[in-house]
Amino acid sequence: MAQVGKRPLSPHLSVYRLYFTMVMSGLHRITGLGLVFGVLLLAWWLLAAAAGPDHFAVVQGLLGSWFGKLCLFGWTFSLFYHMSNGVRHMLWDMGVAMDIEGIKTGGVVMAAVAGTLTIATWAIVIAVG
Repeated sequence: MAQVGKRPLSPHLSVYRLYFTMVMSGLHRITGLGLVFGVLLLAWWLLAAAAGPDHFAVVQGLLGSWFGKLCLFGWTFSLFYHMSNGVRHMLWDMGVAMDIEGIKTGGVVMAAVAGTLTIATWAIVIAVG
């Protein structure tokens, strides 16, 4: 009969080194949750617009505040990050960049594209608005 104190422990995050690919995967999951949050904000905004000017003013006031703009910026980044990662996964489905260097390079390029598109989008929003 095995003793409880002698059983091996399952590997956990404290056992593994944090790799770049692990960070990219985790960020993909987090941005997916960010997209859900953003869609809920969008639905709230649309419902408030349909409910009348008083309700719409409340939502516009929140989204126009510094915190609302920060949330919208995060949603924009989540959208572009998730989209870029989807393109990278489609390339993997075609067998492109499946070696470890290709995976690392693709991750850096994907994050740079997401960041660039986010900043460009907000530069346009600020310039127009």
